[in-house]
Parts: sequence; structure tokens; C-alpha cells
Amino acid sequence: MPTFNHFAPVGTEENREIVILTLDELEAIRLADMQGMYQEDAAQLMGISRATFGRILEEARKKVAEAIIQGKELRIQGGTVVLSEIWQETTEFCFCPTCGFRKPHTPGIPCREEICPNCGTHLLREDYK
Repeated sequence: MPTFNHFAPVGTEENREIVILTLDELEAIRLADMQGMYQEDAAQLMGISRATFGRILEEARKKVAEAIIQGKELRIQGGTVVLSEIWQETTEFCFCPTCGFRKPHTPGIPCREEICPNCGTHLLREDYK
């Protein structure tokens, strides 16, 4: 689940149009654009076909571009999402204090010994956040 789910341009509070980015669209952008994964690998990770991943990613990019270029509010919510078993069963997480990356805690490995795959910062236990 995203830490931040609402973005809006400054100074346009009245009658601002809203663009909804679904959680699956956000995940597609995260995997392809932030982590640089190939579409085939990202699709496999999400449990969908490469073609479906491509369609989700294309729609997500259009929505983000629309919000930025036209000064619309961007909200992240909804969509068809099934969390993997490890996310459903885990109550402890490690997080990156620099970029906000979050992952389930691996038993037996202290969070501080793990490195963020996005920015290289040592992770912390979420309850320290």
C-alpha cells in the first residue's frame, strides 16, 4: 500500500479535476519505471500476462501525465489487488527512511542489515518510523 496517496498542484484548490490512479497501475509504474524491470518480469511478479501489464502501464502513464500537465489532482485508490501471502501474513515490516520503500521483515535478518533496492540506504524496522 502506498505511503502517500494524494497529490495536488499548489494554488488550484477550487473545482480541481481529479484523476484516479488504481493500485495496480501504481504497481506497474513502480516496477517498470522506478525499479527498471522488464515488462515480462514485472507481469510475472504481478501474476498477469505481459500484454495486460503493458496495457495497465500505458494507462497509468497517461493518467500521471494528464495530472501533471493539466494541473489535476492525482489520487491513488481502488483497483483489483491481491496481496501476496507474505504481505497478508506479515505484521512486521522494514522500511527505507530515505525513499519510503517497504517490505515484509525477513525473520532472522535484522532490518538494518538489509539495503534498499531503490537508493542503497540501510532499512529500519517500521516501528521506528
